[in-house]
Amino acid sequence: MEKRIDGRWWEKSWNPITGCTHAGTPGCDNCYARRMAPRLAGRFGYPEKPHQFDVTLHPDKLEEPLHWRKPRVVFVCSMGDLFHERLCLIQQLLVWDVMVEATQHVYLLLTKRPAEAVRLAGYLASRRGYEQWPAHIWPGVSVENQDAMWRVEELVKIPGKHWVNFGPLLGPVTIPPDLLARLAGVAVEGESGPGARPMHPDWARGIRDQCAEAGIPFSFKQWGEWWTGERKQIFDESHPMWGDGLPLLRVGKAKAGRELDGQLHDAWPWDVIGVEGGSG
Repeated sequence: MEKRIDGRWWEKSWNPITGCTHAGTPGCDNCYARRMAPRLAGRFGYPEKPHQFDVTLHPDKLEEPLHWRKPRVVFVCSMGDLFHERLCLIQQLLVWDVMVEATQHVYLLLTKRPAEAVRLAGYLASRRGYEQWPAHIWPGVSVENQDAMWRVEELVKIPGKHWVNFGPLLGPVTIPPDLLARLAGVAVEGESGPGARPMHPDWARGIRDQCAEAGIPFSFKQWGEWWTGERKQIFDESHPMWGDGLPLLRVGKAKAGRELDGQLHDAWPWDVIGVEGGSG
């Protein structure tokens, strides 16, 4: 597997379905996919304006992974949500069937609608005999704060490898030990792009330390747009501050980097099985 030096937790995106709607949660407020959609309108198979972010199935993209001979870590529906309620079961199964066939890849699924994923899991168990999801298909949820931890509770109802992307991380999170023990890996990232909100270092440290104590692989993708300076540095009163006096600078994603307390954290959970995890 190639080293992802830029902090991404995938190597290839695959978008047989694009488009989404706001899920009524602050994690959706600055959605990068919605921001990118106008630039893609009418191109590469995306709908024309003003429908560029409508939930859309792209049949011509369904079989793409079958033609990728080199094993890859694939982010499924990076420009949408496979488990959006506007999608029917048949559409979801079209994507599932390709993932099951092209076992040379690891597929990362990420949603804010885990209840829909649980419904699919129920169908797969009762009608297709999938009492356990294949080891190369990783269901996951994104969580931005403590209020969103219910998504993890839903996620672990799916029989398979579970992972959580805490991003954009907008507040401190305590992961109940019984839930943390059922996760195969955890990633953390701050927010980037216009309107990005800062992430306090203690929020990232808290998740890192919980994972370390539980022996769960932890990765830190990025700080995002904001960098939090050390207390020893001198800032004038014009600089924004956290309530604890820790200063903030908006320096951009590249300069902010992805070191947490001077270290890179790249324990990508799917490295545990590798890209040839198969379907067992």
